[in-house]
Amino acid sequence: MSLLDSADFTQDGFLGGRVTLFQPRKGYRAGIDPVLLAASVPARIGQTVLELGCGAGAAILCLANRVPGLDLTGVELQPEYADLARRNAIENNVELRLYEADITGLPDDLRQHQFDHVIANPPYFRAGTHSVAKDAGRRVALGGDTALGDWIDVAARRLAPKGYVHIIQRVERLAEMLTACSGRLGSIEVLPLSARVGRDPELVILRARKNGRAAFRLHVPRILHAGTKHNSKGKGYNLDIQSVLRDGAALEWA
Repeated sequence: MSLLDSADFTQDGFLGGRVTLFQPRKGYRAGIDPVLLAASVPARIGQTVLELGCGAGAAILCLANRVPGLDLTGVELQPEYADLARRNAIENNVELRLYEADITGLPDDLRQHQFDHVIANPPYFRAGTHSVAKDAGRRVALGGDTALGDWIDVAARRLAPKGYVHIIQRVERLAEMLTACSGRLGSIEVLPLSARVGRDPELVILRARKNGRAAFRLHVPRILHAGTKHNSKGKGYNLDIQSVLRDGAALEWA
């Protein structure tokens, strides 16, 4: 696909239009998950951030909008999405160092660096365990071949001492993530995300720290939508979540 063929793309607003992204009209398109991931990271001005599998750049550009002055690096396997991430960074006036690579085969110069924060939104399904998407980009994004444990291993290796990793993932894969963190990352916290009151969480955000020693903490689930059923007139987000999605607020864990 060509960046010059506007029929193949849409330009979508995030954070109330503060961030705009070119995305494929067909294929993988970012929703609220990378926005919530970015909002969960306690980054500070001047810190370094690496996103593994950055796609078109939704998470890292939303983080850059909330916290100015970050040193940003992204890694993306698919050339088309890597090109989009570069274009989107320019469109949003963000300096983004972008590597087109498999996370398990990072370039030598990148492997010489450590980061204050590593973030990732890995594929939600194991390869071969879900309906196969026709679009190649969506197929890789939803069910890549790289094991979830490898994502965490690479993240841990790239973290500076006391650095944080944040990963958003489906709740049924939490056990895999906790196992992968064992012996590598500590001070683990888990924030469940529930669509509505009374519903089981479908997603979790995992936070872990290199050399962390604090006890494991399971937070009270954050409820995304108000009410007990879908409101056809709008998304119906709770006010705190609406502030995250539209105003660029941080996602509070406590």
